[in-house]
Amino acid sequence: MANLSGTLSILSAMFTPAILVSACGSLILTTSQRLARSLDRQREVAQLLRQNQQQATTSTPDPAEHGHLSQQLLFAIRRARLLQHAMNCLHLTLSIFIGSILSIGVFELTNISRAWIIAGLSVMGALLLLYASVLLIRESSLARADVDEETAYLIRFTAKSDVA
Repeated sequence: MANLSGTLSILSAMFTPAILVSACGSLILTTSQRLARSLDRQREVAQLLRQNQQQATTSTPDPAEHGHLSQQLLFAIRRARLLQHAMNCLHLTLSIFIGSILSIGVFELTNISRAWIIAGLSVMGALLLLYASVLLIRESSLARADVDEETAYLIRFTAKSDVA
C-alpha cells in the first residue's frame, strides 16, 4: 500500500505542471494562428502598396492611400514581431514545464531531494508565461489600434466620396 501511495504522490506532483503544459499548448496554437493571419495581412498590404506605387508611374498617385497602406504595413510588421516573441516565450515556457515534470519524476524515483530546482523551474515557467501574456495583450492592443486607424481612413474616404 505504501508503494501505491508513493506512486500516487509522484503522479499528483507531476499533474500540476502537466496542466500548465496543456495551457501552453493551447496558447501556442492560438498564437500561431494569430501570427499566420498577421503575416497574411502583411503580405496583402505589401501587395496593395506595390500596386499603389505602380499606379503612381501611370497616373497621379493618391498620397492618402499610400500613407494609409504604409501605416497598415507598419502595424502588420509590429504585430508579427510581437507574436513571434510571444511564440518563442511560450515554447520556452513549455520546455521549462516539461523539464519540471521530468525532474519531479527523476527526483522521486532516485530519492534525491532537490525541491529548489523544481520550484525554480516552476517560477521561471510562470514568469515566462506572464511575459508571453503581456506580449499577447500588447499585440491585441496594436490590432485594435490598426482596426481603429483603418476605420478612420475608410470614414474619411467615404466622406470624400459623398462630397464628390
